[in-house]
Amino acid sequence: MKQILLVDGYNIIGAWKELRELKEAKLIDARDRLIEHMAEYQAYMGCEVIIVFDAHLVPGIEAKEKKYKLQIIYTRENETADERIEKLASQLINRRTQVVVATSDSIEQWVIFAQGALRKSARELEIEMGLVEKQITKEVETIQKLNGHSKIPLSAEVAEIFEKWRRGLK
Repeated sequence: MKQILLVDGYNIIGAWKELRELKEAKLIDARDRLIEHMAEYQAYMGCEVIIVFDAHLVPGIEAKEKKYKLQIIYTRENETADERIEKLASQLINRRTQVVVATSDSIEQWVIFAQGALRKSARELEIEMGLVEKQITKEVETIQKLNGHSKIPLSAEVAEIFEKWRRGLK
């Protein structure tokens, strides 16, 4: 069964400590960091991730983009992320697709649950993300030990950069 995770971008940014702190300095940095986290999550978990951002924090026309193999949607003016997520959930849910919505908005959770989607709170996603990052680090270390040393000595930082490239993160 295919799984799609719909992420309420600004809701998650407001809920995760790391992202809240970044948002206070510069919103775009918090958005970019969330996108990086979700790219790692998608690559490790094997599910499709769609991040939805409200237009009210970034006024303008509706936009969609692909970044790190993620679909990122900026709603049109006067459309909330909740409204777009509800539409997407109803369009995507079928017998072969399980939709999970990541948000801590309790009303939104009830609405999408009534449509047949599953819900995941921001805190649950943050905990799961932490576990994913630990597992990725563990797997990279294991691979490095098994493969031995390269002919060219690489610092841990450079090896990490190569690993991100390999996973399509940057």
